[in-house]
Order: sequence, then C-alpha cells, then structure tokens
Amino acid sequence: MKKRVRMIVNGDPVEAEVAPRQHLADFLRETLGLTGTHIGCEHGICGACSVRLDGAVIRGCLIFAVQADGARVETIEGVSDSGEIADLQAAFAARNALQCGYCTPGMLLTAQELLMQSAAPDREAIREYLSGNYCRCTGYQAIIDAVEATAKARREAKQ
Repeated sequence: MKKRVRMIVNGDPVEAEVAPRQHLADFLRETLGLTGTHIGCEHGICGACSVRLDGAVIRGCLIFAVQADGARVETIEGVSDSGEIADLQAAFAARNALQCGYCTPGMLLTAQELLMQSAAPDREAIREYLSGNYCRCTGYQAIIDAVEATAKARREAKQ
C-alpha cells in the first residue's frame, strides 16, 4: 500500500505516492530524476547517497521517503544550482579532487556542512569530518586540499 508524501525538494514542493519502504535516495533518483544522489553501499557506510534533510547532511539510503514527509530536502543539484558551493566545486576541479566523480556529490555536501560549522578547520578536522565519505580514486589529499583552500578563501573574502 503506497503512502502519500509531501516535502520541499531543492525549494520546490513535491507530492507523490511512495512505497512505505522506499529509501529517500531511491525516491530522489527514480521518482524525481535527481541522479546526483548516488547509491553505493545501501548501508550508510560510503556517503554517496548524502543529502540534506532539514539542513543536516544524512544518508539517503538509511531513511525511508515516508520519514521525510513534511521535510525540506536538498540534493547536490539544488545546492549546486543555487551557487552555494560554486567555490568549493571550483576548488575540487582545480585540485583534481574529483576523478571518477562517484563520491563527489556526497563529499561536496559533507564538506559544505563542515565549512558552515567551522570557518577554519585544520587538515585533521577536515579528514575526520569527511571520514564517513569513501573515495577510491583520489587518496583524499586533493579533497582535503580543496576544502582547506575553500575555507581559507572564504575567510579572506570576509576580511
């Protein structure tokens, strides 16, 4: 028996019928066509399915779409389209912090969450914060470099 859900996704109201056990990540990908939310492990370990739910980054494979009823959901598409992470995206590109790109959406959302909480995270804090997001291609150094550079540029822009 399907359930009706209503939520705000990337600023737009969405109303749909969903299976009670359909994961939020699957709903975003299959129903809404927002394929930037990747499915990796389906166990909440890799971070590829990261989305924002009411402002906090969560694993989209660990929550059912019905649990997001009434919530505000932001995907990589919405955060990117708004320009919120343009500088972070540019830093990733400049430092080759994205190779296959599979982990990149979740990595960007998680890095942005860190930078919203801390204006000056050191390399160890960045590494720790991103530790739940797996990347098999880059070795993480370029990612950490990109986040560190973005934090520095944002601090300098405020001076």
